[in-house]
Amino acid sequence: MTTHDDTLSPRFEFAFETRLTLAPRLRMENPPLGGARLSVPVSGGHFEGPRLRGKVLNHGGEFAHVRTDGVFCFDARYFMQEADGTLIYIQNRGFRHGPPDVMDALYKLAPGMEVDPSSYYFRCAPTFETPPGPHDWLTRHVFVGVGARLETGNVIRYYAMV
Repeated sequence: MTTHDDTLSPRFEFAFETRLTLAPRLRMENPPLGGARLSVPVSGGHFEGPRLRGKVLNHGGEFAHVRTDGVFCFDARYFMQEADGTLIYIQNRGFRHGPPDVMDALYKLAPGMEVDPSSYYFRCAPTFETPPGPHDWLTRHVFVGVGARLETGNVIRYYAMV
């Protein structure tokens, strides 16, 4: 009989939160994969956590495939700049889905409108690139993100698996 070893159980540590500002999107209906293809420019934002803080640069975007079953599969790639000047490249892939009325409300967010984040699933798995130095710990950990869609963009909290 084997015993449970807690050293093999995942533990998560809060790394940082990012608030993204998104520009108006383009939407192409019925690509060869079905559903829709979106392009959403990342126009700015900021991030902060116990070990880093800085701004999101206007260099990149989110390219999503909305599947025929309504699942929003995203692949976001953009640059962040730490307060010390270090550039950090992020590639963030994940899923957002929920009941059709909730997903429709997220797509049509208007000023002052909010959609309860507990009413839909928004999870992601980012990877990072950064030069050697004080922030290269980002390149040596597995991260997961939990997000919410807001009127102006996305907020995502990232956790490192330790």
